[in-house]
Amino acid sequence: MKNLFFASLILFAFSTVAKAQQLKSPEGKFVMEFSLQNDGTPTYNLKYKNKEVVKTSKLGLELKDDKKSLLNDFTVVDTKTSTFDETWKPVWGEVDHIRNHYNELAVTLNQKGTDRQIIIRFRLFEDGLGFRYEFPAQKNLTYFVIKEERSQFAMTGDHTAFWIPGDYDTQEYDYTKSKLSEIRGLSQKAYTANVSQRSFSPTGVQTSLMLKTNDGIYINLHEAALINYSCMHLNLDDKSFVFNSWLTPDAKGDKGYMQAPSHSPWRTIMVSDDAREILASKMTYNLNDPSKIDDTSWIKPVKYVGVWWEMITGKSSWSYTNDFPTVQLGVSDFSKAKPNGTHGANNANVKKYIDFAAANGFDAVLVEGWNEGWEDWFGHSKDYVFDFLTPYPDFDVKGLHEYAKSKGVKIIMHHETSGSVRNYERHMDAAYKFMNDNGYDAVKSGYVGDILPRGENHYSQWIVNHYQYAIEKAADYKIMVNAHEAVRPTGIARTYPNLIGNEAARGTEYQAFGGSKPNHVTVLPFTRLIGGPMDYTPGIFEMDISKMNPDNKSHVNSTICNQLALYVTMYSPLQMAADTPENYNRFPDAFQFIKDVAVDWSESKYIEAEPGDFITVARKAKGTNNWFIGNVNGETPRTSNIDFSFLEKGKKYTATIYADAKDAHYKTNPQAYTIKKIAVTNKSKLSQFSAPGGGYAISIIENK
Repeated sequence: MKNLFFASLILFAFSTVAKAQQLKSPEGKFVMEFSLQNDGTPTYNLKYKNKEVVKTSKLGLELKDDKKSLLNDFTVVDTKTSTFDETWKPVWGEVDHIRNHYNELAVTLNQKGTDRQIIIRFRLFEDGLGFRYEFPAQKNLTYFVIKEERSQFAMTGDHTAFWIPGDYDTQEYDYTKSKLSEIRGLSQKAYTANVSQRSFSPTGVQTSLMLKTNDGIYINLHEAALINYSCMHLNLDDKSFVFNSWLTPDAKGDKGYMQAPSHSPWRTIMVSDDAREILASKMTYNLNDPSKIDDTSWIKPVKYVGVWWEMITGKSSWSYTNDFPTVQLGVSDFSKAKPNGTHGANNANVKKYIDFAAANGFDAVLVEGWNEGWEDWFGHSKDYVFDFLTPYPDFDVKGLHEYAKSKGVKIIMHHETSGSVRNYERHMDAAYKFMNDNGYDAVKSGYVGDILPRGENHYSQWIVNHYQYAIEKAADYKIMVNAHEAVRPTGIARTYPNLIGNEAARGTEYQAFGGSKPNHVTVLPFTRLIGGPMDYTPGIFEMDISKMNPDNKSHVNSTICNQLALYVTMYSPLQMAADTPENYNRFPDAFQFIKDVAVDWSESKYIEAEPGDFITVARKAKGTNNWFIGNVNGETPRTSNIDFSFLEKGKKYTATIYADAKDAHYKTNPQAYTIKKIAVTNKSKLSQFSAPGGGYAISIIENK
């Protein structure tokens, strides 16, 4: 009996070990443990510096029209561990090289009764965890429909969260800061305020989600490599503080159509006790495949101006006429249409922007409203489909191209799809060829309005596949893409670096629609920008919109120096000087920083950061020894302390400091600033004031 007892004890210990697998990060900062519950449900938990940050959380997928889902009754049939360490060079970025170093655990599970297999692959970096589901080719699991993914993220307490409500069609919200326990009540107010929203739950939030624990641990939940799958939202159980994945449905309510072999996107958990490390993390990019574009020489960072802000503010219009000639008079017959006199994309106005770009060293001019269709879309039919080849009578495609070329400037194409995705796909080859023929190498695409076919959402699997198709098709024509109203990025720009920008968040345009919170830009780098750069369109100098359009009473909740700092804090290889030439000419000394600041970097140093409060970043311009610093501040005035030790030893620099005046305020005195020059070395230190909704920008140029 005694020997039998010990044999049973040994067998029990062996079975426990077989079910539990531990994975450590390369330097041991993180420990992840995978195990199966008694009913064969896969689970994981995560510790950071010996402190639990994700409690035991379930994994699996619920299938549609299937007798048994991929949730339980699993046994472990194989485990494989490996280590990976490489350094790769991005085509553009915040740094000129990125280390990709992780330890990996791949657990192969077999389901009792179905003989189906899945692999759950974990990668543990020094900045967090990524995991995904893989479906190998097999006899009993080939085609299947996902009813819901059941990944959990069990939090350890009632954390502070920076969140926007669950919505299948837009991310264009101001962020709310609250405890997890407060989301239900606050989110309900957001639903009520936005009647057009089709949201899934009063406790649903979108990723990238930023959290902070009571003991100062920062946690970011997101996803990486979103391809051929639905965008993931998170549904909170606000009693237990467990987030459950919730995929965006299609028009039928289905969450995903899968065919093995295939896999899900990565689910990502970044953790640090230093907020700056969240901003510096490249884990999202590292979980994407290397570039599939062999020759990337045509992909260039761009600083541009455009006929856009005057349209957004209502000073000018997208449409050539207020009539409907396409519908009433026959296709392309504008002979009887009366010009409205406010059309922004006219030859004279575009030439003005081309001249301004050339005189101030900008690469390109974005022109929206150049093509037929806007008059019908705004005034006649929400289901109108645009013409991507035919210009309005007052826009000379070839003439303006030649004029821009003579000035060393390019024009950026604009494709508004009006959400009619099939129409865009049918005309995409012709539209991209038209761009090639007329000297356009970049396009801003838009998906404003409800998606057609009707009932589809902006973030479902089918439309996510369309966005990916557009990027890949553009690469065939050597065209760079800046997609607006598309799904938020998940690091795919590593694989397709011609995706040089996205919107997918509340951008500067909302400052002309009533404003955004003054601390909005201190949250976006911790949330939306985790997955890739944003075409935020900064650089507004006139905060009183009524001076652009007397009928628009909006106010830009920012100081001029805050706007300057955005060129550094809101990283993008595509940066717009969004205001009009007239407003820049009023403040030429402040405008100098926008002219000087780089758009591509070799090093980035995160000097200080706290989500919702402040961010200070220093970046080194690629190919130079020059640095630029940007600070954006929330609603509380404060003083930064800057250490210039990142500068090269033995070198002398001249720093030009663009700073809020002492009485500056985003609401009452936004255009009050000072500019001064000082000598600095790597031993210098500086204390610098930031006003409410303000900030500062510094150019640091090496003395020759």
